Amino acid sequence: MEQNNNGKMIIEAVDEAIDKFGNNRDEIIPILNEVNRTIGYLPKEALEEVGKRLQSPKSQLFSAATFYHMLSVKPRGRHVIQFCESAPCHVVGGREVWQALQDELQLQPGETSPDGKWSLLTTSCLGACGVGPVFLVDEELYGNVQPGQVKDILSKYE
Repeated sequence: MEQNNNGKMIIEAVDEAIDKFGNNRDEIIPILNEVNRTIGYLPKEALEEVGKRLQSPKSQLFSAATFYHMLSVKPRGRHVIQFCESAPCHVVGGREVWQALQDELQLQPGETSPDGKWSLLTTSCLGACGVGPVFLVDEELYGNVQPGQVKDILSKYE
């Protein structure tokens, strides 16, 4: 059986998620999100285990896991950056901030660094248009970002 980096077994992650949200198909997204957060992504074995427990088809779980941006079926970095590429962020300097992120991390959209530290994603909106350009690092929002601030922001995660 596959283990995540913390040595926690997939079955334990699924058990904890189902204990937290209940053994109910209506809770598929919260359950998958919890397993994703615990393991770092949703390996095939985790989707199979959730499907077995909730008596849900694998295709339904895979569809949810690939549709929702907060879920991933492939490993992500320890720190996930989500950059807002919406028009309001773009017109206030988002393109330059985006370029600074790519230059600093040496990553393209959707990539994870070889050392497993960073994943760089884009998203259509983070809901903080008034303080654009914005991006999230894990769950921390940075707004009114200037390109010259990118290196200092990322250094907080060393």
